[in-house]
Amino acid sequence: MDVVWLSRLQFALTIGFHYLYPPLSIGLGVILVIMEGLWLKTRKPLYHQMAKFWVNIFALTFAMGVATGIVMEFEFGTNWATYSRYVGDVFGSALAAEGIFAFFLESGFLAVLIFGWNRVSPRMHFFSTVMVALGSMFSAVWIVVANSWMQTPAGFHIVDHGGMARAEITDFWAMVFNPSSMQRLAHVLMGAWQAGAFLVLSVSAYYLLKRRHLAFAKSSMRIGLTAALVASILQVLTGHASGVVVARHQPLKLAAFEGHYSASAPAPLHLIGWVDETQRRVHGIAVPGLLSWLVSGDPTHPLTGLESAPPGDWPPVNVTFQAFHGMVIIGGALLGLSVLGWWHLWRGSLFDRRWLLWCFVFSVLGPQIANQLGWAAAEIGRQPWIVYGLMRTSEGVSKVVSASAVLSSLIMFTVIYVLLFALFIFLLDQKIRRGPAEDEASGVYTRHAF
Repeated sequence: MDVVWLSRLQFALTIGFHYLYPPLSIGLGVILVIMEGLWLKTRKPLYHQMAKFWVNIFALTFAMGVATGIVMEFEFGTNWATYSRYVGDVFGSALAAEGIFAFFLESGFLAVLIFGWNRVSPRMHFFSTVMVALGSMFSAVWIVVANSWMQTPAGFHIVDHGGMARAEITDFWAMVFNPSSMQRLAHVLMGAWQAGAFLVLSVSAYYLLKRRHLAFAKSSMRIGLTAALVASILQVLTGHASGVVVARHQPLKLAAFEGHYSASAPAPLHLIGWVDETQRRVHGIAVPGLLSWLVSGDPTHPLTGLESAPPGDWPPVNVTFQAFHGMVIIGGALLGLSVLGWWHLWRGSLFDRRWLLWCFVFSVLGPQIANQLGWAAAEIGRQPWIVYGLMRTSEGVSKVVSASAVLSSLIMFTVIYVLLFALFIFLLDQKIRRGPAEDEASGVYTRHAF
């Protein structure tokens, strides 16, 4: 088997599995700040009960995120050693910044967040919650910056070290604020907020359907629904901003998103479709000129198509097309569900609509699937480049690693990750079935000087 293909599959598996948990941690961190802030402001015991329950879920997702992210660090040095030597200066600085500014902040205050109830003052505990939430978002900042540099490199030059080319930073802030980093970061964070908000909605709707913890569930659902609506609206806006950047800096990726083959012509936007890569056409439903209008404001504006470049520089078109459109369709459904939920909440009928509550129970899958598809569209869409325009993926793989070695580790990681996922589902199910501690509704909080 091909070592490049196996290495790509292994990295896709590990990062795809890891990416289930950080969005939940980031989204739940924001929800926790809202709930605990409401408790500090109103002193209503219900908010205290809610914050303590969701801290337990947050701790579980945080632990799984850390455990599943370690493997990727090793893969850079084993399967992708040539790539690591090429971008070590750039990638290493971003990962170091994550460790200094994000991980230490997040992990430093996590113990206070989990074990500090009744041991520190309420304000100190709330401060710790804010720091943990900020730390989780800072972590996303530096990971997205590093990945965005691979999409739109900036602030570097190529030097020769012992006969090997290597990228070195010439302008750190140009590297950080490369052409796509801020737009992609905003899009990623909104996806994370959605993941946290829809988890809260799912659990709350489950309690309402089972007639358990009703006051807790109704209040949690109001907060989750507000967060979901805000994040879903902003997700549309950040997605558009990210698409404009892709059109400007990665035109072949945008062409793959829509199966746009003409070298230069106005482009439609497909609602659904299937790309016939042999005939170089898309079978589906499309609005003529809409993609051109979205990225330029002019429906007749010509966009660069795949045929402007040699086929060897094209990404896999149909899989990129399907991943992109799957993400967009799910994003639209989540926005529609949020609006519908708010409409019924405003009319006072939300908690009586069992069919809608069941929709919210299963909606927890939506952000997770959309996040995975969005990541797949972004990463497959920039192929064949591992660093866009500079290094091909086939050039970044290690020269001394055999296909059999990669296959063996791939099988091992798959087994371990399946077991970890089963453990996560079991523990999450246990916490949800147990529900919030009823005695926490008393809101008793012993003050301690800190």
